Amino acid sequence: MLDSYKIIEKYYPKDTDIYFILKIHSEQVRDKALEIAEKHPELKLDKQFLSEASLLHDIGIFMCNAPRIHCKGTHQYIEHGFLGAELLRAEGLSRHALVCERHTGTGLTKEMIIKNNLPLPPTDFLPQTLEEQVICYADKYFSKTKLTEPHTVEQIRKELARFGDYQVATFDTWRSKFD
Repeated sequence: MLDSYKIIEKYYPKDTDIYFILKIHSEQVRDKALEIAEKHPELKLDKQFLSEASLLHDIGIFMCNAPRIHCKGTHQYIEHGFLGAELLRAEGLSRHALVCERHTGTGLTKEMIIKNNLPLPPTDFLPQTLEEQVICYADKYFSKTKLTEPHTVEQIRKELARFGDYQVATFDTWRSKFD
């Protein structure tokens, strides 16, 4: 069994604010993902993978410039998933890496990346497997800046609407499947 905390601690010193924020947020996402798995046995979700990948989905945030969550890197925050995926591939965790690079919003299309001139390779980064979708969905409920206040469905839909109808429609589809 993979020890996700050991991998996190390789990049995040345990006694830092950024470690605390990442740990709490990732555990919230993990708990929601596992709750969905318990609620929907018919989906036959891989609970061990959900747990591991939920804890690792934001591993790349330390490389980004996001002072509100104590990240002092040089990259834009939109890159954290792609950067985290590179880290996890180097760790030999290619399946977990896919969760990292596909969890932004409800996924990013090649067209969105090009249209918005995002600093990412021009390709689709869309959750494919049910486990990827569940983790991406669960992630929308929790912020790294307000750790004690889960987002409401209305807040999530409003935030996603800023990035297009596709994002909201995908979230709504997941909501009907996972809630």
